[in-house]
Amino acid sequence: MSTPTPSSSSWPCVRLEGKGKDQRVVLDISVSPNAKKTELVGWHDSALRIRLSAPPVDGAANDALRKWLAKEFGIPQNQVELLRGATGRRKQWALRIEQQQVESWLKAQSTLQNS
Repeated sequence: MSTPTPSSSSWPCVRLEGKGKDQRVVLDISVSPNAKKTELVGWHDSALRIRLSAPPVDGAANDALRKWLAKEFGIPQNQVELLRGATGRRKQWALRIEQQQVESWLKAQSTLQNS
């Protein structure tokens, strides 16, 4: 019987990066700005698809997504870092949080269960 390694995940949008105290969870996210409200809506090419109520102007969408991620995971905003995709729809965000907490949150999202 094989035991999964700490860096493996059954979720295509999640991976671990770094080691020890510097380890963080990286989420692949696809955003759609200018929506009526900010919400998780499903999957897009193995990334979480999130609609944002903020416009893609002067970093407003990135700021809104940082706040939303921090609120959803119950962590301070300074533990949410944009790694890639500052000006694009496809983004990678690093969260200073346990991988198990991220995966538990994903399992609890009914939107992802039927997508």
